[in-house]
Amino acid sequence: MPTMRKSALALIGVAFTAAACTSGGSGDADHPTGSAQRRAAASNVPSRHFSAKVNNPWFPLPPGRTLVYKGVKDGEKTKEYLTVSDETQKIDGAPCRVVLDRLFSHGALVETTRDYYTQDSQGNVWYFGEDTAELDQHGNMLSTDGTWHAGRSGAKPGIFMTAHPKNGDGGSQEYFKGQAEDHYKVIGVDAKVQVPYKSFDHALETNEWTPLEPGVIDAKYYVKGLGTVKEITVKGGDEKNVLVAVHG
Repeated sequence: MPTMRKSALALIGVAFTAAACTSGGSGDADHPTGSAQRRAAASNVPSRHFSAKVNNPWFPLPPGRTLVYKGVKDGEKTKEYLTVSDETQKIDGAPCRVVLDRLFSHGALVETTRDYYTQDSQGNVWYFGEDTAELDQHGNMLSTDGTWHAGRSGAKPGIFMTAHPKNGDGGSQEYFKGQAEDHYKVIGVDAKVQVPYKSFDHALETNEWTPLEPGVIDAKYYVKGLGTVKEITVKGGDEKNVLVAVHG
């Protein structure tokens, strides 16, 4: 889920288990990595230090909550539902909260994803993988590219949100070579942002990119108590996603 490029429930979860994986290595030399993020690459924190209860104020995942977004992807209008399930799943020994992400275009489900998040004892939120599929307008699976689990075939988790983000923090949010290589950097901790749901004065602003799509940069805004409220491509594209409703 880290970017719009990995949007969106496990209607076809059984098929995900057959998705192939490849091995991986590391980051993007053009962008600095924060110390907390460097720890993520090791992926060696004992599982007892992780919890599926994710309550980091910048990225809380209370079971039963659904965030609804409207946006544009590949020139088409989209609607996205991000639902925090009451389900947990162990990934590489860590208990993870399952987040169900569904992306619709022209009324049809076109992408569906199970994202796996966990929180360590310091309050950092880690991203441990996803099961994802792209569908055609008739619900037929086109691809499971982007599927990865930490600890499998060289894939590594990353810290998605630190406990106390500050300007300059950043690093790798995930690593699975050729499939999942998102990075981020905090560029503001007191940004103003307006979305259809509400206006906010004290948002966390980040830039996100991946070496898999050179020249593309997204700006992302987080609000305490909600999580992501806006994402927009600021270089190399015209994608966007804005929060329009919160349920639960």
